[in-house]
Amino acid sequence: MVGEGGIPRFSIKETFVSLRYPNYRLWFIGQLVSMTGTWMQSAAQGFLVYELTKSPAFLGYVSAANGLPSWIFTLYAGAIADRIPRRTLIVITQSGMMLLAFILALLTFTNLVQPWHIIVLAFLLGICNAFDAPARQAFLLEMVDREVLTNAIALNAAMFTSAIVIGPAVGGLAYAWVGPEWCFTLNGLSYLAVIAALLMMKLKPVPRTGRKIASLGDIKEGLLYVLRHPSVRMLITNIGITTIFGIGVATLVPAWSVNVLHGDSTTNGFLLSARGIGSLIGALMIAALGMRNIRGRLWTYGSFVMPIFLLIFSFVRALPLALLAMVGIGWGFVMINNVTNAMVQTQIADEMRGRVMGIYTLVFFGSMPVGSFLAGNVAELVGEPTTAVISASILLVFATLVLWRTTIKEIK
Repeated sequence: MVGEGGIPRFSIKETFVSLRYPNYRLWFIGQLVSMTGTWMQSAAQGFLVYELTKSPAFLGYVSAANGLPSWIFTLYAGAIADRIPRRTLIVITQSGMMLLAFILALLTFTNLVQPWHIIVLAFLLGICNAFDAPARQAFLLEMVDREVLTNAIALNAAMFTSAIVIGPAVGGLAYAWVGPEWCFTLNGLSYLAVIAALLMMKLKPVPRTGRKIASLGDIKEGLLYVLRHPSVRMLITNIGITTIFGIGVATLVPAWSVNVLHGDSTTNGFLLSARGIGSLIGALMIAALGMRNIRGRLWTYGSFVMPIFLLIFSFVRALPLALLAMVGIGWGFVMINNVTNAMVQTQIADEMRGRVMGIYTLVFFGSMPVGSFLAGNVAELVGEPTTAVISASILLVFATLVLWRTTIKEIK
């Protein structure tokens, strides 16, 4: 809907159009419950690791362990997602994640938990994520029609970021009141919601090839597809750079809460929730505007807003200002990530969706351990604020180069 002067007008009906689809409604509700639990655990686990080790670098090691399986398995997992029912694959991966959450809860309840336990469990969780993420990305078009795909991706992000708002704040408070073990237990229980939602869906049959096992030829075909499509290649490269230098710094939030802001687990939870609020605002904007031809502009805005607010965050020392900066960081990142995801998915053929989104997922999740490892080790040498300044500067230079070489029209 367009108002006077060609200015886009928000429409509540248009913003939530994907929720008209029953299967997507089930997915949305189940994922909201599950992701809230996931972010409770993420906030509690990060602070537990820092309490056990007092090391920003070790925070990076845990994140690196979680992301490493992406490099090993994701391309194969993307090919698998084109061969077997995606719902089945997601039920299996979600069940595995639930089991790992309960194991961490048990170790913590019995006071046996050690830093190396968390690294091993993070690696196993990364394996589950490596198979879960490509299937999850490709699964959207089994729940909604192609013309509302951008809206569905944006509402997915709104659901995800709503969980980021709620989960870390609740997790930080629960950590302080009853301990991290209950955060891990509640996360394990939360997976039941998404598993139940998946089993309740009534899906149309999706044509698949006769082979159930993916081959190296399938993986090669997906890589060549990306290499031969410059716009897809550029978008995937962009998400990798953004993740390394943007999300990598987020690994330092527990250490930042203590060393820079002189806070505790509650401070850590509030910072992560503030980032979630910014992401939620951005995701709802994309949901409302995503079906219009302004995705290129939204992507460009996000590419500059995120590093600018990261720079601001690196210089402030008062919690209210830090929270506002985190809102801006969250808004910028969701603009980059969600619009990139939508632009990639709308440019690829259905039969290649699992493989290309496997590559996208590999770059996205595979860049996280690289960024986390770099951020953690640089912070050990020069401190958390200087690390943030370096990352923000690199992102600003990269965004300027992309804007200089690529017109908005070319990346719509």
